[in-house]
Amino acid sequence: MPEKKVLIHADGVKKYFPSSEGFKTKYVKAVDNVSLDVYKGETLGLVGESGCGKSTFGRCLLRLFDITGGTIEFNGKDIYAMSPNDLIKERRNMQLIFQDPLASLNPRLRIRQIVEEPLHFHKEQLDFDINDKAKVREVVDKTLRDVGLDPDLCADRYPHEFSGGQQQRVGIARALILKPDFIVCDEAVSALDVSVQAQVLNLLEELKKEYDLTYLFISHNLSVIKHVCDRIAVMYLGQVVELADRDVLFSNPQHPYTKALISAIPIPDPEKKRNRILLEGDIPSPMNPPSGCRFHTRCYECGENCGCSEPSMIEVEPGHFVACHKFDK
Repeated sequence: MPEKKVLIHADGVKKYFPSSEGFKTKYVKAVDNVSLDVYKGETLGLVGESGCGKSTFGRCLLRLFDITGGTIEFNGKDIYAMSPNDLIKERRNMQLIFQDPLASLNPRLRIRQIVEEPLHFHKEQLDFDINDKAKVREVVDKTLRDVGLDPDLCADRYPHEFSGGQQQRVGIARALILKPDFIVCDEAVSALDVSVQAQVLNLLEELKKEYDLTYLFISHNLSVIKHVCDRIAVMYLGQVVELADRDVLFSNPQHPYTKALISAIPIPDPEKKRNRILLEGDIPSPMNPPSGCRFHTRCYECGENCGCSEPSMIEVEPGHFVACHKFDK
């Protein structure tokens, strides 16, 4: 089996946001010591409760936030050590699909202008002359068709004239126009109806094959994650607690938090019963996370040393990593 190529290597990534409280400055530890690899051609799912740091981590991978600590390499290059000019050149290979499609589109621009705009910003890296209006029109029209939109009907209209699913297709077209290597899908379907979600998910799968894309797919919906992802990372309070292939994670979850999440997935069968794991207590504040394992305050398998020291990521089987003290030797 050929060795997988690492497209993104994140090592010990931290992102703290300062927050003033009286005369003291405290820090919200949105992402705290996250290490993982994203392989070329895969869809890596990032799942967890709201506020666990998924979107922040995705933006760190694109250098939309300056990280507090750690390193992030894209294609073997440290993006946080790049000069501004080198970063601009690399940005065409890293794109983002936003959660709210309408809010991410300029209401004063027509669809053709929105999709075409990245070409003008990265004109020096294109393999054609940006002043060749016929060629630009051809590229924009092809991209719109690739995402399921007819350029003759929609290119001269404004974002508010479209449905949510169509608006998200415009956002996808804008991300695709530069033919990137890597796209962060930040809750890309959560604002859409279920039937439209399926259409957009299938579209993303088709585009992945056609454009040879790599996705980081951020979601809190495990059913969606199961449908589209190859591997899945589970986050809790700024840290990754489990990482495994999709089938392994759903068939044999090891971390107590992952088990609780999977037990909450609805089953479309009223006769079938599932042993639901209900977590007690509230999610701790990321400004003042618990000592030791961050999940120990809500964990139903909590042991004596869980509140004393942070567990390290242990490979319990090939490709399956878990951060839990029950695997300490």
